[in-house]
Amino acid sequence: MEQIQSFLPIILLFLVMYLFLIRPQMKKAKQEKQFAAQLKKGDKVITTGGIHGRVLELNDDGTCVIECGAGKIKFERAAISMERTAKINAPVKEKKL
Repeated sequence: MEQIQSFLPIILLFLVMYLFLIRPQMKKAKQEKQFAAQLKKGDKVITTGGIHGRVLELNDDGTCVIECGAGKIKFERAAISMERTAKINAPVKEKKL
């Protein structure tokens, strides 16, 4: 019984780490993967590097071609920022007077 009690704090530490660190990170990775799979031609996007553009092509190898001010650039789908893209595609809220 004493051996179980001596390992209890370590077990609780791993449980807390899982609940507060690992699980939310896995959930966010799943959402980003789903976001990349739902991209379609014509979507306005922002890359993690801050490049604004519009999706022209989506390739099966995990890449996409984005049209921006500099021309056409090929990116990995994982390089498209989910948070930044959601902000520019969010509906504009009208202010009430």
